[in-house]
Order: sequence, then structure tokens, then C-alpha cells
Amino acid sequence: MKYFTLAFAAVLYVASFAGEVIAQQAQHLLTIQLKDGPVVIELDPKNAPKHVAQIEALAKNGDYDNVAFHRVIDGFMAQTGDVQYGDMNDGFDASAAGTGGSKLPDIPAEFSDVPFKRGTVGMARAQDPNSANSQFFIMFADGDFLNGQYTVVGKVVSGMENVDNIKRGEGQNGEVSDPDRMIKVTVGK
Repeated sequence: MKYFTLAFAAVLYVASFAGEVIAQQAQHLLTIQLKDGPVVIELDPKNAPKHVAQIEALAKNGDYDNVAFHRVIDGFMAQTGDVQYGDMNDGFDASAAGTGGSKLPDIPAEFSDVPFKRGTVGMARAQDPNSANSQFFIMFADGDFLNGQYTVVGKVVSGMENVDNIKRGEGQNGEVSDPDRMIKVTVGK
């Protein structure tokens, strides 16, 4: 009976620990509602804690809601998150989209050895590696040339077919007229 009690206590402890780990992982899920359905991104606070914290803060504040996918290049990526110029409710400005950020400070680079593969989510930035703020992109295909150059913040774990349906842009820069948008962005389950 004594061994059964100890074994049962050990099982309860392991189950409790596993439940805590699952709950922590659920806290770092970002769900983006698109016109074709949801996209769930598992954020990576281990490799990019400052970037993940900023994305989660912006999402919780509603700053990403109705923000356009202003730069979408077929076979490469879809970029969004310009909360300054990409809000469809505030009069989308295609010429300015992609040049803004948020009211929060820029984030120092958190480069890792996580590769850019299809479904990887990375932070957009200017030439300065420490200039990421609110914009991010989702890879349509592998992009090994980005490895070690941009911060990986997570990966799509469901809904990649909805990402594939985002309206593509024109030309080499991928600027999108009448773009698709992130309808609603939430954190957690």
C-alpha cells in the first residue's frame, strides 16, 4: 500500500507538471482570424522572449485587429503588423504601409539557429538588426537565406492553408492594393 501511495503521488506530480507545461504553451499561442479561417501560431519565447512579449502585448491590446497584409510575395512570405499605417479602419495608406511600427520601443535582435521554413514566423525590420517593432511575416516557402539575419518568433501550427489564400501583391516589392487583413488577433487558447 505504501508503494502504491508513493507511485500514485508520483503520477499526480508528473501529470500536474505536464498540465502546467501545456498551459504555459497555450499562453504563447497567437490566433489570427483571416477571411478564410483561423491561423494558429505557436510563439517561441525561449528563443525570442522580447519579441514574443511585444507581439503578445500588441495583440492583447487589440492593435493588430484589422491590420493589412501590406507586402505579400508569392513563393516567399506575407508581411503584416504595421499598426501605424496598416489599420483598415483608420484609412489604409498603401504608400505608407510597411514603414511604421507601434508606440512601443524597437526590440534588439534575438537571432537563433531556428531556420526559416514554410510556416515560420519572423520579425520584419529595417536595415538595423535592432529595429524590429510590430511587423512580422509568415513564410510561404523555405527561406534559408534569412537564417541568422532575422528573428524567428514562432511557427504556424494550424491554418497554413488560410495563409496560402492571402491576396498576393504586385511587383518585386509585393505591395498589395486592397489587401487582406488580420480580422482579429488573440493570445492563448
